[in-house]
Amino acid sequence: MEEFDCRTKIISGAGAVKKLAGFGARRLFLVTDPYFYQNGTAARVAAEAQAQEVEIFHEVKPDPTVELAAEGTARLRAFEPDLVAALGGGSAMDCAKAMVFFSKTEAKLVAIPTTSGSGSEVTDFAILTHNHVKHPLVDKRLRPDAAILDSDLLTALPPGLVADAGFDVIAHAVEAYVATGAGVFTDALAREAFRGAYGALPASFAGHQEVRLRVHQAATMAGMAFTQAGLGLCHAMAHSLGGMFHVAHGRLNAILLPSVIATNAHVAGAKYAELAREAGLGGSADTIAVRNLRNSLIRLRRELKLPETLAQAGVEPRQVWSSTGEIVQAVLEDPCCKTNPMQVEDFLVRRILEEVTGRD
Repeated sequence: MEEFDCRTKIISGAGAVKKLAGFGARRLFLVTDPYFYQNGTAARVAAEAQAQEVEIFHEVKPDPTVELAAEGTARLRAFEPDLVAALGGGSAMDCAKAMVFFSKTEAKLVAIPTTSGSGSEVTDFAILTHNHVKHPLVDKRLRPDAAILDSDLLTALPPGLVADAGFDVIAHAVEAYVATGAGVFTDALAREAFRGAYGALPASFAGHQEVRLRVHQAATMAGMAFTQAGLGLCHAMAHSLGGMFHVAHGRLNAILLPSVIATNAHVAGAKYAELAREAGLGGSADTIAVRNLRNSLIRLRRELKLPETLAQAGVEPRQVWSSTGEIVQAVLEDPCCKTNPMQVEDFLVRRILEEVTGRD
């Protein structure tokens, strides 16, 4: 038996934030970061809700901490909103989701992503950092009531952010497709997300605005897929390494994914090959199709000017080796390992670390 829950309402297209008025908010609590607060975007988006009272929590930082979420939760409780909106990338959305969850408010939550990557606008996940370790929260109550995908908010994305966030979409789609919880509905979403992101990312990276909504929609589809199918070893390692060394999440996925595919291919080769063929990358034999998928992602990584190793991403190899035990332990405890297509063991994590660390 298979279940698929698609509760989040999705509003997509240019000028979609105007639909905020339709939620009939009287008291709006907007969660965002200093960038969108200072450049006036937060105020403009808040005005679209036509609420009588507005409070803007603009202290969100990358890799939001448990302490920051607690501060925001206290502010949210004191304000007592009937609508909460999250404006920003994955950090703003994850922080807002955690705040709504912990406050136990009955307010509706609307996620408005400004990057095309995390898929947090439709997932049951929120990532918070504590003591330099990223902890995924997983609960159906974390899923937003609505997601607004407004392409007008994507015009100023710098190439580096397009690349980092875009490879997160790729990793979400690939991992969801082979995850132990995958099914016919998640497979369809993951395939379309992979095709869309893989095909459009180079053009978006080059600054072509007309493809950015396509990548944005792919990010949401990938989020819908992985929130129900699960993720895998790539994300478990990215969470551990990101919390410890503060490297962008999508960048870590770009470094890790080819090695993870090679590792998982022993049990998931047929599905990797299927995904490769759906994207026009496959060969006649599964082994060739898997190799083509892996090599195509390596080429895409280079085209997007992303690092190939942790050393190229600014992490000194001796830092990795001195922290290997801590890294491995965090990976093995990460919930994403539970849905990896093959059982994750200590030696697998160490082997991938050896492949991706690089040299000074």
